[in-house]
Amino acid sequence: MTDKDFLAPIARHIWETKYRYRNGKAVHDRDIDATWRRIARALAAPEQQDRAGWERRFYDILKGFRFLPAGRILAGAGTGRNVTLFNCFVMGVVEDSMTSIFDGLKEGAVTMQQGGGVGYDFSALRPRGARAKGVGAIASGPVSFMHIWDAACATLLSTGARRGAMMATLRCDHPDIEEFIAAKQEPGRLRNFNLSVLVTDAFMEALQTDQPWPLVFPAEHLDLGASGETVIRSWSGTDGPVPCRVVARVSARGLWNKLMRATYDHAEPGVLFIDRINRLNNLWYRERISATNPCGEVPLPPYGACNLGSLNLTQFVRRPFAKDASFDRQRLRAVAETAVRLLDNVIDVSRYPLEAQRLQAQGTRRIGLGITGLADALLMLGLRYGSEESLAFAEDVMRDVCHAAYRTSIRLAQEKGSFPHLDREKFLDGPFVRGLPEDIRLGIERHGIRNSHLLAIAPTGSISLLANNVSSGLEPIFSLEYCRQVLNEDGTTTEFSLRDYAWDLWRRTHGQSDTPPPAFVSAYELPPEAHLDMQAALQRHVDNSVSKTVHVPRDYPFEDFEQLYQTAYRKGVKGCTTFRPNPITGAVLKGADESPEAPHCCVLEREAD
Repeated sequence: MTDKDFLAPIARHIWETKYRYRNGKAVHDRDIDATWRRIARALAAPEQQDRAGWERRFYDILKGFRFLPAGRILAGAGTGRNVTLFNCFVMGVVEDSMTSIFDGLKEGAVTMQQGGGVGYDFSALRPRGARAKGVGAIASGPVSFMHIWDAACATLLSTGARRGAMMATLRCDHPDIEEFIAAKQEPGRLRNFNLSVLVTDAFMEALQTDQPWPLVFPAEHLDLGASGETVIRSWSGTDGPVPCRVVARVSARGLWNKLMRATYDHAEPGVLFIDRINRLNNLWYRERISATNPCGEVPLPPYGACNLGSLNLTQFVRRPFAKDASFDRQRLRAVAETAVRLLDNVIDVSRYPLEAQRLQAQGTRRIGLGITGLADALLMLGLRYGSEESLAFAEDVMRDVCHAAYRTSIRLAQEKGSFPHLDREKFLDGPFVRGLPEDIRLGIERHGIRNSHLLAIAPTGSISLLANNVSSGLEPIFSLEYCRQVLNEDGTTTEFSLRDYAWDLWRRTHGQSDTPPPAFVSAYELPPEAHLDMQAALQRHVDNSVSKTVHVPRDYPFEDFEQLYQTAYRKGVKGCTTFRPNPITGAVLKGADESPEAPHCCVLEREAD
């Protein structure tokens, strides 16, 4: 077996433990090339015309790590195993009854067993201490039930190289929001969950004007007597606005400070600007979203699924580090076009843990084409991450990918038909689609479109390591060299000394130089605002969302930290997650000369790729 494709030992390890197809001692993927051919063959199967030609084209974008399908596709396509090819799902509404709660738990367990991460909105559960109408039972609150999910996840996935990944969300006006914010502050609690607060535009306005903030819950589910203040809210799990009883009022600024302090000290919860997510949703006319997949890059309706893949930008840089280094945008667009077709075929090839998930996926045909290796590509082009030039380049690249994806989806609609839930007039009236070029809008009007959504930027932890440790997603380079612990198949861990892809290339082409390229900057050397600038620049051309961790220095003042989230809101991003290393959270990774520290909720084994 050849090692020519693996420049880093961790790349081979990731392939061997996560993506190489074998049954016991029987090895089916002789080498990485066999893996690419297996995937290309499986995903060309739905093609009715020129199947062999599409298999060849799919193989061509996979080899050399030009295009990296998400991990479930790499691990499952063409194996015949009873697994899903979708990385993550948002589960059904958890209604306020024991039957619904435990049905939701069962559905989540079935989904995770087949390899999918899960997201839940717990906002429909009555607040702690509330009495239910009719039966008189006293509610224990959403957080108490989250512990049941956490225990089930830990039990179900207690061994093996893939861990369970779950997202829990709660509305900012739910009466138990403060308990939710503090839920992971005790060591060992809810370790299988990522948490995000659903922050509304109304809350952000109340924050700016320092107004009292009502905590409410749908009146029909509470036994509070006839009197009391009622407001109208569009609540999780309801078809439209419903009367909600005001349970309490708190200071908006005080609640915000509690959220910010928890995030500053514990790296959670994150924030999802949920009204913006719904306003910019291409399917605004038929969906009400209140949760995302575990890392936040795909907001989804109940039973929605994320079907992901990333273009490796390092493979489109010509003459890296040279004065005349350039980026092959034409080739990028061509690979993006083929990748859209490949991901669209995943929908027809995949198994689905639940019938409701199949109906949702095939009704909308959502995909999430993204990028990885951005920071390495910038370095290879001599652009410093966070500079105006880097932001302009990144936005141009994402615009190219976006427009290529939409034009391809229109052509696919002409050939194979539009997604079933398309209402052309309403789809064209969505804010994101209104901002697309005129030829794309005219194409949708005339021919329809195959996929409701086409873009998402995911964390790409494992697949970036597979591609010889290119920088992950749109994140800056963490460090030139560092150590990382990776989970083995038997549940043990192996520590690897890693060298960033671009840095390794620089050393190989510059005589093992110890001097970094002139444009190098690490994640913690960047001002946090530079992280947000990059996220905002790319979000403008992404119809799903962007998974981004804003790295904050250990000594960053809390007052400045609190303003970061308000800046994120003003910049138009859909969500914000930060990480500040400290004695409580530890660090996601560690420098080559540092000792191990405690893991973060989004370490490699928790990313659903």
